[in-house]
Amino acid sequence: MKVIKLEETEGMTFPAGRTTKVLTGPNTLPAKHFTAGYVVIKPGGKIPLHTHTNEEIYVMIQGSGRMRIEGEEERVQAVSAIYIDPNAEHMLQNTESEPLIMIFIYAPAGIMDHWSEEMEGKLT
Repeated sequence: MKVIKLEETEGMTFPAGRTTKVLTGPNTLPAKHFTAGYVVIKPGGKIPLHTHTNEEIYVMIQGSGRMRIEGEEERVQAVSAIYIDPNAEHMLQNTESEPLIMIFIYAPAGIMDHWSEEMEGKLT
C-alpha cells in the first residue's frame, strides 16, 4: 500500500498567496493518468486566471471564496466540488479571513505550465 502524509510532503509556495502539495507522481502516489494535489490559499490569495487543456475538478474542503470560469463568477464554499472544462479560463480567490483549503484533480497527468508562468511573474 502506498500512503503519503501531507505534513511530510514538500510544497510549492506561489506568489499569488497559496501553497500547493502535489500528491501524485514520482516519489508520491503512483497515479499514471491524473494529477492530484492539496492547496492552501491564504486570505486574499488566489489561483490566478489561467487555462489549460486538462479537465479538472476543485474539491473545496475548508473555507470559501470566489470562483470564475469563462467569465461566470460564483461564491464557492466547503464542502463542494467544481468541474472545469478543458481550455476554460478559470481562477479561484480566497475572499475570507481564514485559509481556503482544496484538492484539485486533473487529467491527463503532468505539471501545469501556468505554475512556472506564475513563478516567473507572468500571471498575477
